[in-house]
Amino acid sequence: MDIKRMRREETLFLMIDFQERLMPAMHGKEELEDRVVRLAKGARVLGIPVLVSQQYTKGLGPTIPSVAQALGEFTPYDKTAFSVMEQPELSAELRKMGRKTIVISGIESHICVAQSALDLLEEGYNVFICGDCVSSRNPVDIRMAKSRLRAAGAQYTSMEAVLFELTGGAKEKGFKEISAIIK
Repeated sequence: MDIKRMRREETLFLMIDFQERLMPAMHGKEELEDRVVRLAKGARVLGIPVLVSQQYTKGLGPTIPSVAQALGEFTPYDKTAFSVMEQPELSAELRKMGRKTIVISGIESHICVAQSALDLLEEGYNVFICGDCVSSRNPVDIRMAKSRLRAAGAQYTSMEAVLFELTGGAKEKGFKEISAIIK
């Protein structure tokens, strides 16, 4: 796997299952929600495309309002398989976009995030996990997923590191807006 720096023109954000009936059960849900909202706002400032999945929307509800609002206009992809790559419309859209670096945020770390990341790695994508923007109900599951995904070739980073790396520098377009989002 050729893991390298993230670049705006090569990067896509994948937000997995931040849904109304799942979020209340997540470990560290308040901090998680805050960081995911910031990541979504940063994506808009930087012009990074975002794909959003929802696991069985009928049963688990839509994307939580704070994240939906931060994203602006988006089309969620409903899925019943755990991996987003098993959702034909979403995986087709991801491939069509032609971006080889995927930054993942989502829940749950050890199920949908892990299976999606493993499938993306298997297909040759550079996968970065936004470690402070993923969670599970149980902290042990978060640690186990992190260990497994690192061993498989995913890189772990943070929301702040992602946004500043994609900004590129203090004189670059979007720097002031990203700085305000981070503060």
